[in-house]
Amino acid sequence: MENDKDKELLELREVTIRFAGDSGDGMQLTGTQFSDNTAWVGNDLNTLPDYPAEIRAPAGTIYGVSGFQLHFSSEDIHTPGDQPDVLVAMNPAALKKNLPELKPGGMIIVNSDSFDQKNLSLANYTTNPLEDGSLSGYQVYQVPITSMTSRALEGIKLTPKEVARTKNFFALGLMYWLFNRPLDTTINWIRQKFAKKPEYVEANERALKAGYDFGDNTEIFTTRFSVQPAKLLPGIYRNISGNEATALGFLTASIKSGLPLFLGSYPITPASEILQYLSEYKNFGVKTFQAEDEIAGITTAIGAAFAGNLAITSTSGPGLSLKSEALGLAVMTELPLVVIDVQRGGPSTGLPTKTEQADLLQAVFGRNGEAPLCVLAARTPSHCFDMALEASRIAIKYMTPVILLTDGYIANGSEPWRLPNLDELPEIPVKFVKEREGYYPYARNEYLARPWAIPGTPNLEHRIGGLEKSNIYGNVSYDPENHHEMVTIRRQKIMNIQNDIPELEVEGDVDSDLLVVGWGGTYGAIKEAVNKAREKGYKVAQAHINYLYPFPKNTGEVIKRYKKVLVPEINLGQLAYMLRSEFLVEVIQYNLVRGLPLRVSGILNKIIEVSGGNNGK
Repeated sequence: MENDKDKELLELREVTIRFAGDSGDGMQLTGTQFSDNTAWVGNDLNTLPDYPAEIRAPAGTIYGVSGFQLHFSSEDIHTPGDQPDVLVAMNPAALKKNLPELKPGGMIIVNSDSFDQKNLSLANYTTNPLEDGSLSGYQVYQVPITSMTSRALEGIKLTPKEVARTKNFFALGLMYWLFNRPLDTTINWIRQKFAKKPEYVEANERALKAGYDFGDNTEIFTTRFSVQPAKLLPGIYRNISGNEATALGFLTASIKSGLPLFLGSYPITPASEILQYLSEYKNFGVKTFQAEDEIAGITTAIGAAFAGNLAITSTSGPGLSLKSEALGLAVMTELPLVVIDVQRGGPSTGLPTKTEQADLLQAVFGRNGEAPLCVLAARTPSHCFDMALEASRIAIKYMTPVILLTDGYIANGSEPWRLPNLDELPEIPVKFVKEREGYYPYARNEYLARPWAIPGTPNLEHRIGGLEKSNIYGNVSYDPENHHEMVTIRRQKIMNIQNDIPELEVEGDVDSDLLVVGWGGTYGAIKEAVNKAREKGYKVAQAHINYLYPFPKNTGEVIKRYKKVLVPEINLGQLAYMLRSEFLVEVIQYNLVRGLPLRVSGILNKIIEVSGGNNGK
């Protein structure tokens, strides 16, 4: 037997790995552990968990396949990778579903024990792909993961089912060996996670080390791989998902504003984790309420805002539809409220576990009457923290509801996050009215925001509600002229936010003829595509819109500077529609609605096509 000292160590700049198996095979845990380990080593990384939509799909079927893709590099990266270099397939269904995505000549590591007739039939294979030559274009490594895990765990008092559940750690250990990763971080996690069950600690440690030792001692692998740490800005980093960053952003906004945080929410994929994360911060005064439905979630938040809380509600596209009437109430009462919409595939129930960008028009226009509000979008997992803070600031300053759009990809995906210095983050000023003199419910300050008076404050009794109010005094009013005035004031208040947000910035070749405009979670794919196009000699610029209503003040001026404007979106052209309507410009669309992030290669090919394929010359 040879050992790792006899095997070549090949240094790579970047690698994309996809772990895939049955929903009970622990692929999300495996991918998360590899990601945390990779962040600890110092690589830049970006992840894409892929959950099955079926809650209890039959084991071994394609519908039950769960995947986790990880892209890590010694350089700055922005996407989870287009196609994996390495596929770890725990059963035939995982191979069948993910093989079309693998790069030509890519590496496949399969659990050969699972390729029996039963599992092959469940995956709709008529012949065994490990034997029929259909994988000849790939580097295939057959590893008996299940049986080797069982052998490693001999003597531990576990049921056969419990033993089988540890095979993901065998696969993880093998990948740690293959990519020159340490075991310590995962061993420490195992010991903390299963501290009360020592037999689980021993079993998972044994499986992890057995996988590592298999790679070290087997003769089937002749090469190991190494990816050097990335050159990141100095600071303290941690790996963070978009949903966790969103939760921490609102927690920080609570601290910076001095307001207690209230979340009223109904669990819905892929937003439920925001509720779960915030429920752990009771020691910061956070109150979380799991409502019986979407309407109760938002109306309790409106009540909390009325009572002087930083009030938020989280949901996805179907839930935003249900919240629309109450959002109109929040517009009419002019209370600060933030709605987080973690977008997923639609319409209706659609693709619950997949990503999409199709809620933009609903967020901007989806209410009865003239009901304007502010709409923001986060562009990366860590950016969710910044935009949660910004949404809170705007909601409080302008006494308005704000919708914060994220999506399934950035909510569940993760990346290294440089921890900010809390003292350097700006305060969020809050001014409650406490004196009767000069107080009227719908009087206005210089931003057109009405005063915030907490119920129970002596002499500040007032009426709010869904019926139209008279300007300044707040009495119910059916006067037509007053209604027109109030509608106009509420819209102008939202447009005033333009004076308080950054102008749209352009990256890349600002003097080019082509501008690529995006929003939300397409940022990374667009950025890498633009960079690759520039490396190929094309002149191209990029602008990403984080403030979607109102647009930054200079948006029209920026867009009209370029002869061609390309707008990639995971919808059928919603931002494109808004840009045409607002600025009377023609734009070129690139739209794919597959429930998956856009590929860098697809955007790059479109850039080349739009540029005429002549390297900009």
